[in-house]
Amino acid sequence: MEPMNKIAFLGLGRMGLPMARRLAAAGLPLTVWNRSRARAASAGLAFEASPAEAVAGAEVVITMLSDPAAVQEVAGQFLEHLAPGALWIDMSSVGPETVAALRDRLPDGVGLVDAPVLGSVGPAATGDLVVYAGGEPQDLDRAQPVLEHLGRVLRCGGPGLGAALKVVVMGAVVAGVTVVGEALAVADALGVPEELALGALGGGPLAGVVARARSEESDFPVRLAAKDLALGGGGPVLTAAREVLLAHPGIAEEDLSRVVAAIRG
Repeated sequence: MEPMNKIAFLGLGRMGLPMARRLAAAGLPLTVWNRSRARAASAGLAFEASPAEAVAGAEVVITMLSDPAAVQEVAGQFLEHLAPGALWIDMSSVGPETVAALRDRLPDGVGLVDAPVLGSVGPAATGDLVVYAGGEPQDLDRAQPVLEHLGRVLRCGGPGLGAALKVVVMGAVVAGVTVVGEALAVADALGVPEELALGALGGGPLAGVVARARSEESDFPVRLAAKDLALGGGGPVLTAAREVLLAHPGIAEEDLSRVVAAIRG
């Protein structure tokens, strides 16, 4: 990896902050922006007051924001300030339609890689995320050395395919956790002991989903899970799972695994 003069990282939320810390710890020349300056100050990261100032002169710009509206809004504040030849890596979970809209807004000569991640706060801090990367081959080549500090990079193909695969995977994971919650509610009603039901579910093809539903180390808010389900457009199963999530607004900021307890009442 050739030395870089500057990398800008925009968005220091649950995932963004540990990711930015990893890049800074790797010795990369990092400048950050966040709506709350205190987040950056607490981490000891070089901070700029606006997205435009943060990206000025940056060779690589990384965004890690909450949803399509946030990415579009922040992009409007920095796109015209990108340096010629800059590479923008959007690691937000926004879906392929938003990626296509962002590409339409790119200044000439600026590349874009969509690189959402699979994993929670713990893997973000340890560099064990899975990164789904889509884009033009030359842009993926430039992004690879940076993304490898954050986790295992899976090149998915052309523009938008990283974002698309994330929607596919999260649809299955989120709906699966919701199904586990409902299955345990059925077990309760039928008098099946919880550990017996969990053992049977976890010993079959749902093992990974059961582990996710029981995890005490993950940090994935219910509101973001519902957002990810909506990105896929949704057939009847994913739509039903999203409706279940939204039926429990009191746990919107709780981890997705809390849905299991909510469904069981």
